[in-house]
Amino acid sequence: MSDDFMLDTDDLERRMNGAIASLRTEFASLRTGRASASMLEPVMVDAYGSSTPINQVGTVNVPEPRMVTINVWDKALVGKVEKAIRESGLGINPQLNGTIIMLPIPELNEERRTQLTKVAGQYAESARVSIRNVRRDGMDQIKKAKGRRHVGRRSESLGG
Repeated sequence: MSDDFMLDTDDLERRMNGAIASLRTEFASLRTGRASASMLEPVMVDAYGSSTPINQVGTVNVPEPRMVTINVWDKALVGKVEKAIRESGLGINPQLNGTIIMLPIPELNEERRTQLTKVAGQYAESARVSIRNVRRDGMDQIKKAKGRRHVGRRSESLGG
């Protein structure tokens, strides 16, 4: 049995980078007053018997700074896409025009800004927690390895 211990720092780094990438995606999905196609990424549509991302049922465009359009490919899904947007909690009221769904982005009022601040804080806190968990896992691996080898500094008594 070998006393060599290798901490898999690549795995820990990958997991931490994953938490940061997830946070960036969540921040990008916040509606800030400017139209952005990424704000619709978390919206899932019940299409063809499964939950499907909105960008897989139509083309998402930003023709103007305050307008997002979705050109739904399947006419039968227009109602489901509209329902998914209404229920997503984005605070956007979709307007239908045939197979094109227009999403006018309203100005942010003070109440909505405070809500966005709270949501952004929740996203940041969940990312902090996941990074702390990865760090704790790494520390636990090190402690277990030290315990198995019985190697390390001897504990010195305070009494001398």
